[in-house]
Amino acid sequence: MRMDSSTEPVPRTRVTARLRALRFDAGSLALNLVATLGRRSSTPIERLGTLDRLREWCDGVGLRLHDEAVTEELLTELWTLREAAYDVVAAVVDGRSPSDVSVALLNDRARPAPPQPLLIATGTGVGVDGADRPLSGRELQSVVVRDLIAVLGDPERCGALRVCDASLCTMIYLDHTPGGRRRWCSMRLCGNSAKAAKHRERRAAAAPAGS
Repeated sequence: MRMDSSTEPVPRTRVTARLRALRFDAGSLALNLVATLGRRSSTPIERLGTLDRLREWCDGVGLRLHDEAVTEELLTELWTLREAAYDVVAAVVDGRSPSDVSVALLNDRARPAPPQPLLIATGTGVGVDGADRPLSGRELQSVVVRDLIAVLGDPERCGALRVCDASLCTMIYLDHTPGGRRRWCSMRLCGNSAKAAKHRERRAAAAPAGS
């Protein structure tokens, strides 16, 4: 254990492969980007720290980048975009105003037009041209921010924004369960861990003193 400025011991965070794993279950493209930084409320875990991770994330969300767009500069821009997106969605969940800087940054990144697939006539009917065209770095960011705008502009989806109940997680996700009663980002991850912790607490409380 390491010690802080007081004499109280501060437990180390054991960063496992599971905690470093990318999350694709937040409910939207933009929220999946926000989830690439885990455990914001304690010791943050960077899940998008390398260019290989950037490629893996793009594959996971079904987007393609130009090879030349996969750069450290784009990675840095995505981190900045991610924090602005987090500021805005966290403000919505908390019922407060987000930073003007965050809003301005997101609006700026949304401006470049994403690729627009077009219909083309073929000898046998109709096809689609450009649907799988790789994106530039700015086009990728525009697609992400426009997804966020679509979520916040839809009262039903905006009202479904939730924060994971697990104190170490606090991931923001969309809850589409009946009645909106989902408490954790994932039952398999945070839900089971929280239930196991409560079970241990009950057993400890029920144990005879001195046992």
